[in-house]
Amino acid sequence: MKKEIVQSLTKNFEDYSQTTESDIEFWFARDLQILLGYSKWENFIKVINKAKVSCDITGNDILDHFPDVRKMVEIGSNTKREIEDLMLTRYACYLIAQNGDPRKESIAFAQNYFAMQTRKFELIEQRIKDWERLQARQKLTLSEKDLSELIYEKTGNDKNFGLIRSKGDQALFGKSTKQMKVKLGIPNSRALADYLPTITIKAKDFATEITVFNTKEKDLRTEKSISKEHVTNNSSVRKILIERGIKPENLPPEEDIKKLERRVNSESKKIGKNPEKLN
Repeated sequence: MKKEIVQSLTKNFEDYSQTTESDIEFWFARDLQILLGYSKWENFIKVINKAKVSCDITGNDILDHFPDVRKMVEIGSNTKREIEDLMLTRYACYLIAQNGDPRKESIAFAQNYFAMQTRKFELIEQRIKDWERLQARQKLTLSEKDLSELIYEKTGNDKNFGLIRSKGDQALFGKSTKQMKVKLGIPNSRALADYLPTITIKAKDFATEITVFNTKEKDLRTEKSISKEHVTNNSSVRKILIERGIKPENLPPEEDIKKLERRVNSESKKIGKNPEKLN
């Protein structure tokens, strides 16, 4: 397909793109019919119905991607009539294109256009999840540093932090730190939190923050009293998770946080060296 045709089709598809009040991108089916080169609405509806079946098979709600609408159109002599139409999400458009005839230039383009747009959304979504996990891990590191310094200040023993943190893990997971590492296949030399999902990292951070706060407020000065406080806080956080149907010890491990950080930083450096990739 010639570059000029690709540019022209891209502009056409983007010109017809619209956005709901909640920033959801969509195309009207009547507009997509024209873009894909279908002369008759009756024929295009057949393709839409096939796409709906595909949507249902993949476990997605048809109404979320193919909502029916009615709108007024002019039919001449200042006369209007109501016609049926559909609001199609990017995913719906992708499925429709996939059910079309790829020998038609406009459909071949649409298949690739919507596939790339859908993939772009998935990449953005995944990158945000990666970023949130990195931020959560960095925040936990700071909270544990505060707790470690506070424990040393209060007890005068730099070994008490490891003991207190381990008791917290036992309260949060119902298993010791060592048992959790074995369960998740984590090297003994690595921190448990480096392989935990975001929600569990945040749970540990929340419990640690409470311990730091109450250690200061209550002026706790012994390993025993701080341990008791930390166990109580982790037990309370565990209770909340369990009540919401989340068993932290049963959540699968995620990518090594160090590898994740290297990958994210590498991607950022590549974009920094090649700003045209942002276009």
